Amino acid sequence: MDARGVALVSSVWDTALARRLLGLAVALVCAAPLVIGACLTPSPEGHGTHQALGLPRCGFLMAFGRPCMTCGMTTAVTLAAHGQFGSAFRTQPAGAILAIVLASGVWFGLHAAATGMSLKPGFDALLRPRALWIAGGVLLAAWAYKIAVF
Repeated sequence: MDARGVALVSSVWDTALARRLLGLAVALVCAAPLVIGACLTPSPEGHGTHQALGLPRCGFLMAFGRPCMTCGMTTAVTLAAHGQFGSAFRTQPAGAILAIVLASGVWFGLHAAATGMSLKPGFDALLRPRALWIAGGVLLAAWAYKIAVF
């Protein structure tokens, strides 16, 4: 594709309609895990809620007897979807934060769908190296917490 073709594609995707459709897609993608979580019953063990979706037990947990980095995430999102935010943070802090990020994504996506606002500045901020390092640090700290309370 030559420069004119790239410019044309760029201008088509920079229209208000495209921004609205992208906003709607972001809202739906972010809402899906929260809706699924609202339909599940959180596991009282603090992990294993994903098995209600037909997924297998955590292989890391079975192999090493310790929780994996994401153990408890589904349970935490499920608890948050049920409005039990304190329990969600105690279960898996990164999962509770993920639920908040997802809920924020729903609202930002709906706002973009309603107004045609561009989501690019938000995506740019979330994908900066500093933000990714912070997210990785939070995930590692939550994993250490999960191992400590297991």
